Amino acid sequence: MKPRDFGLLSVICLCWGLNLVLTRWVVADVPPMFYAFMRFAIIGLVLAPWLLPAPRQLASVATVGLCIGAFNFLFLFLALKLGTASSVALAGQVGLPFTTILSMIFLGERIGWKRGLGMALAFAGVVIIAWRPEGIGFSTGVLLAIASAFVGSVGGVLMKRMEPIPVLTLQAWVALVSWPVMLVVSGATETGQIAAVASMDWAFWATVAFSVLGVSIFGHGMFYDLMKRYEVTQIAPLTLMTPVWAVVIGSALLHEPLTPQLLTGGALALTGVFMIAIRRNIRFPDAAALWRRWTA
Repeated sequence: MKPRDFGLLSVICLCWGLNLVLTRWVVADVPPMFYAFMRFAIIGLVLAPWLLPAPRQLASVATVGLCIGAFNFLFLFLALKLGTASSVALAGQVGLPFTTILSMIFLGERIGWKRGLGMALAFAGVVIIAWRPEGIGFSTGVLLAIASAFVGSVGGVLMKRMEPIPVLTLQAWVALVSWPVMLVVSGATETGQIAAVASMDWAFWATVAFSVLGVSIFGHGMFYDLMKRYEVTQIAPLTLMTPVWAVVIGSALLHEPLTPQLLTGGALALTGVFMIAIRRNIRFPDAAALWRRWTA
């Protein structure tokens, strides 16, 4: 990989990791479903020119949009409301094992012992992260992050069956089908949304602008361009910089504790994901990065 492209990918991963931490900061004061609605609505307005011409497989695009958009973010933002950015970022890495399993079931993908071991390590690491030593059970925030990863992986498999469409067109339609869902869910489950947003200062609006322009448009767009120019097995392992950045920034800005449990589970999970990512899928070549691409 050219040094310039490696630097670009590093900046993209930094943006994704920082966005997780900033979202964790926002949803501590702003209802998470309403914040998700705001983000999708603004993305939809910015990308409205890319809605037309409408994709031929409109029903499939809408279904994928709900999976990687509304339902994915519903679980993700709730996870960030109830958990730390560090634990959510690390637990979310099970999206890759989920995608690999789904590609085995629906696309006939076969895996060898190395990828099988990688999946086992990834799931074991997430179990360690999620476990609550003080009592029997698992962290709700981490469980919601796992649910988000699974829904995103389902969307990734469905996306692979669609005709390719431009990334900005897909993002525009994801936003269009997602913001009404988030608005309805917010109205049914949350209160005080307008008052909460009105009480926020300029840092909140800077975060909104960053999530739309820096993450959704710049980050996803540039990542898609890199995906077209390099092998997935070359790109996917490097995107593991994202959860590392989230852990570092979460600790620095939000003072999230770096416990031995989190570090041990995170190391196992990232090792397992790395083992999967370096083994290229045959029937589902984009499996190594699809979930991570759309949920940051």
